[in-house]
Amino acid sequence: MRTDTLQVNKPFDLRALGYYTFLLILGAVVVFLIVLVKSRTAKEFAADPLLLGYTLFVTTFELSRLVSAAFFRRSYDKVFSVLPPEILNSPFEPTVTFVIPCKNEEEAIRNTITKCFEADYPKEKIEVIVINDGSTDRTAEILYETQKEFPNLFIIDWEDNRGKRHAMAEGFKKSSGEIIVQLDSDSYIKPETFKDFIDPFRNPEIGAVCAHADPENADYNWLTKMQTGYYFMSFRILKAAESSYYTVFCCSGCSSAYRREAVMPIIDIWMNETFLGLPVTWGDDRGITNWVLKRGYKTIYTDIAKAVTIVPTKFKQFLKQQVRWKKGWFVNSIFASKFILKTEPFVALVYFFPLILVTILTPFMATRALFYTPFAKSPATLVYYMLGVLLVATLIIIYYRFVARDNKYWPYVFIWAGINTIFLSFLLFYALLTIQNRKWGTR
Repeated sequence: MRTDTLQVNKPFDLRALGYYTFLLILGAVVVFLIVLVKSRTAKEFAADPLLLGYTLFVTTFELSRLVSAAFFRRSYDKVFSVLPPEILNSPFEPTVTFVIPCKNEEEAIRNTITKCFEADYPKEKIEVIVINDGSTDRTAEILYETQKEFPNLFIIDWEDNRGKRHAMAEGFKKSSGEIIVQLDSDSYIKPETFKDFIDPFRNPEIGAVCAHADPENADYNWLTKMQTGYYFMSFRILKAAESSYYTVFCCSGCSSAYRREAVMPIIDIWMNETFLGLPVTWGDDRGITNWVLKRGYKTIYTDIAKAVTIVPTKFKQFLKQQVRWKKGWFVNSIFASKFILKTEPFVALVYFFPLILVTILTPFMATRALFYTPFAKSPATLVYYMLGVLLVATLIIIYYRFVARDNKYWPYVFIWAGINTIFLSFLLFYALLTIQNRKWGTR
């Protein structure tokens, strides 16, 4: 077992001490400013108690997520510390199957497959299954060329497009590994961190593990830089917060692993899920994670195992992805709400249902704060509302800088916060209005 939680004989770094001390002081100042602004907001929003209640609620909730993320490391270490010494200290190398659905990925698929076979893991215990889901470019040709280099590569070649969920299910059924690793066709786990990805499965209660993913094309343009900042926040803060409760609600499709016995009994049910009479074609990763949770397993995030993925480079493509994600979130949140109160009552009450409330209310309250209250009540309400958004984003960035000193994409979290407040949150309306459109959307 390898961890990065213990540093031995590390020299004293005065500059680092000063850096982290400065961040702590700055964080305290920002918290004070948030309290100050909210107290002022209470006065300005007195004539609008609905908006006042929302701003206080969402601020408290976001602060609680940061606190939860701060305890992520302790929760992660406990996955191992509760194990008896004979399990903790013994070799752990279960058989692993990579399942990679793909369609029209001629540029990325060869590299993804190569990284799987290069994993720092016994080669005889690695199986790679790629499902060509009706590609119309050179993907199939490249797969068979790659198979010459890696004869153990197993290819499932479909002439017609059946959808990612069916491709995933077929790969899972053909797999033989004790651990099944689900990858997007343009993603991979960094080979040197792969053992750290599998290691949490030493604990029999762990049903799924989500690796930390960063965009490979981060520096392509401002949009990819913004997504890179958001990805870090999403994984190292938001998923870390959920992982502190051992209840990650979405083990991302680009880089997640599942215990075989946790997913195989429900694979057909998951594959054939419907909503309003039609097959569910998005939210595959969130859906299968929910089933793992429903079956009583724990799901966690690890920042030690590193994954790489590709993010949209065009705004239209990005928006389609966001709409698809919101549809998947909505449908799977309904599914999770049916069992989470019974299986994880504390998480349900302090995190899951508040998150649903925040997500659904945000576009409505943003509309009220941006377009109604400033004109009907007081223009100052708009200033205090946006100042509150800015300060919470600043506090998130301070934590971001605390856990990732060398990550250069933190300024783009400000851009994300602004765009999310005035635009992206409203995509939920469009997603719900077009919920019966089951097309994939990104391509």
